[in-house]
Amino acid sequence: VQRRILYAMYSSGNTHDKNFRKSAKTVGDVIGQYHPHGDFSVYKAMVRLSQDWKLRHVLIEMHGNNGSIDNDPPAAMRYTEAKLSLLAEELLRDINKETVSFIPNYDDTTLEPMVLPSRFPNLLVNGSTGISAGYATDIPPHNLAEVIQATLKYIDNPDITVNQL
Repeated sequence: VQRRILYAMYSSGNTHDKNFRKSAKTVGDVIGQYHPHGDFSVYKAMVRLSQDWKLRHVLIEMHGNNGSIDNDPPAAMRYTEAKLSLLAEELLRDINKETVSFIPNYDDTTLEPMVLPSRFPNLLVNGSTGISAGYATDIPPHNLAEVIQATLKYIDNPDITVNQL
């Protein structure tokens, strides 16, 4: 759902250099075009992408109450506004250059990207935690500049060792 939120915001022009847009509009766009499931789960994912205590680098800027580190809930989506962060736009920058495959959405009325053409490894930068099929995963967040430097070194030398990095 996060990929769909980011793509919906990008394709509707809800970018960092524009005015904030009501979160309810974005949630409606995501549900209507890409993710025909509950609005609460879409809004919850959208809010999480704006919380700097959960992500090292937020992907959505939000105006209004987006919760707290003490686990206070966010305001209802009709009260908050959001737009993509500048960094999130780097995840989507080359999407119109045929860099990723697109698939039909749930009702075959439009296409959506299978993945985002990320210009940096977001999984390493923002980390992830989850449990699936009896396995737990916990990838800690890493420094953006260091991850980019390591990635460039690996591109230049695929045989580089961890110690050399």
